[in-house]
Parts: sequence; C-alpha cells; structure tokens
Amino acid sequence: MKTTLSIIKADVGSIGGHVAPSKKLLGTIREHVEDAMTSLLSDYYITSTGDDIAILMAHDKGPGHVDVHRMAWEAFKDGALTAKAQGLYGAGQDLLVDAFSGNVKGMGPAVAELEFDERPNEPFLMFMADKTEPGAYNLPLYMAFADPMNTAGLLLSPELTKGFRFRIMDVGYTEGDRVIDLELPEDLYNLAALLRDNDRYVVEAIFARHDGEQAVAASTTRLHNIAGRYTGKDDPVLLVRTQKNFPASGEVLAPYSVAPFVNGYMRGSHVGPFMPVVSGTGCSYFDGPPIVSCLGFCVHNGRFTEPVDMFAHPFWDTVRDRAATKAMEIRRQGFSGAAMLPFSELEYGGITNLLEKLDRRFKVRAEKGANELVGV
Repeated sequence: MKTTLSIIKADVGSIGGHVAPSKKLLGTIREHVEDAMTSLLSDYYITSTGDDIAILMAHDKGPGHVDVHRMAWEAFKDGALTAKAQGLYGAGQDLLVDAFSGNVKGMGPAVAELEFDERPNEPFLMFMADKTEPGAYNLPLYMAFADPMNTAGLLLSPELTKGFRFRIMDVGYTEGDRVIDLELPEDLYNLAALLRDNDRYVVEAIFARHDGEQAVAASTTRLHNIAGRYTGKDDPVLLVRTQKNFPASGEVLAPYSVAPFVNGYMRGSHVGPFMPVVSGTGCSYFDGPPIVSCLGFCVHNGRFTEPVDMFAHPFWDTVRDRAATKAMEIRRQGFSGAAMLPFSELEYGGITNLLEKLDRRFKVRAEKGANELVGV
C-alpha cells in the first residue's frame, strides 16, 4: 500500500510568551482536522513541542497535495483566531501570508513529507524542534546515516553497507531550491564540508542506495527568507523511516546524546545545546534552550499505532542534565563571541541600527602613531 506521511507545523500562539500553546488552541486545531479526517486522511496525530503545534497526517494523496495542505493551513488559521480570542502571545506568528496559494511551503509553516510503499512493518520517527533552525538536524543525521562509529549497521548490514544519498539544500539561496546530491561513502568529506555550516547547508532528504527508497524528509524553509524580517525561528520538523534497509531507531536516536550546540535560543540570535525533551515540553530558560522531541510510530494500511515517546526513557535524563549545564555555561558568556550569532545571522535589527550609527563616528588616523584623527 502506498502511503504518504505529511507533518505540518506552525506557531500560532502561546501562553506566557514563547512557551507553550493553550489546551483550547490545541483543541481548535484537533477539531478542524477531525472534521476533515473521513474525506481526506486515513489517520492523524497532533502534538506540540515548545510553542509549536504539529499535525502529522497519513493519506494516499501524495506529497504537496493541495487539499491536505489547505486543510492544515485552515486548521492553523482557525487556531490563530482562538489564540487571538484568548490573548495568546504571537497569535498567527508563523502564518506569513493572508491567502492559501496551493501549498503551505513558503507560507510560514514547516513541512516534511514522505511517500512510500508500506513494508509489512513500517516504523518511523517524527522529530519536532523549537527555538532553532533546520540545520540543527545536520549532525544527528550525519552520524546516523554516514558514521559507522555511531551506526554499526553501516558495517554489519549488507543493505546499509551500500550507503546513502544525501540531498543538501543551500538555504541561503533565495531565488529557488538550490540542491546537491552527494553519494556516501564516496562523498563523505564533501558532505562534512557542507554540513559544518548549519545556517547555510541543510539536509533535505536521504535515500538508501540499496533500493532508492527515501528514508528521511526534513523541513528546510527559513522564515526570514520568506518574510525578509524576523518572524520567529524556523523550528524544523523531521521524518525518519527506520529498521531493515535503514538505520535502526536506536542508531537514529543515539546522536542526540551529544546535545550539540545549535543556533536559535532567545530571539533566534544565540547558540545553545540541542536538548532532547519529552513531547509537549514547553520552553523556559532564556526562551529555550533549543529543544527536540521525538515520537515513534508504526503505520499500517495508512493507520498509526499509538506513539511511543522516544526521549521519555530514563537514559535521557542524564543527557538533559548535561545539556542544562552546557546551556548555563554558554549563557555566562552573554553577547560575547560564539555565544551570540554573527551579524549575518542575527534576526533582530536593533544591533544593525546601532552599528550604522556607530559607523559614522569612526575616524581614520592621519598616519601611524599620530594623535590627530581625520574624519572620513
């Protein structure tokens, strides 16, 4: 059976600042999707991480289907009305245009979609991140699909040893979708050269070279490329099929124990550890730290099992403690150096205005060692 998984996520309002959506807001979106269930979807699941709400859907319409995307868009629009009625912060924040235009990609919400013929057992993982950008998944995906130090299957499984094809998007290019395909393991160093730059090059998809099947779909839209101004961090979503011809679920999850430093945090302008959290966790410390949740499902005949919260295991408590320590240590550095993003990535214009004013006050010395300054 051919099945499409679509996850569409947006921030349309939050309690107490950039913290978490209200129960009434979640209920409004759930009611809208439920009404559309019988005519459009075979199944759905709604959850939140931080102040973002995600709609996971199973259907047979294929990626980018206008009716599926329109339904999700209208659900978030209804949710934004509820958020405004409740006086929630940032009501409708991620809905960057007024009218639906056929596909929510490029309209504000984050989107990731996979289409495949269901295997007899079809496990997959759904990741949601908040207070960070799409490149936050770069290192975990590299480790899971390219590094045998993490993924033993790359050495032990006859299918996995054939490697994977990574599709990378240049998210700094705004004239269209600029992508490159790299074949692993041959292109390993080339992949590393790109993925070190999380704010420029982002994993969009991964395919198994054994049979061409797609294993990974990630959202790659950068909100400030759409709006031309700060509207909130990109807060990406990710779908990963696991087991058999793909890495095992545990191999996909293991890299998150690193809690790597990623961009985001307060005002999308700082660096912090990527903390794995239980689904439904809100944000707190310095509007963060950057967080990621993961739910595991199986899908069969287009219907989901109940989810398993993959980061609820006691093991991850130790990782969270270490991530909290990393968060406090880098925040002690305040605005200095690596703790704050470079000017090219800052999403608030205040510091730009300050620098423009200060630039006019700079002077160039007339000659080396002279005391007199000459204006330019």
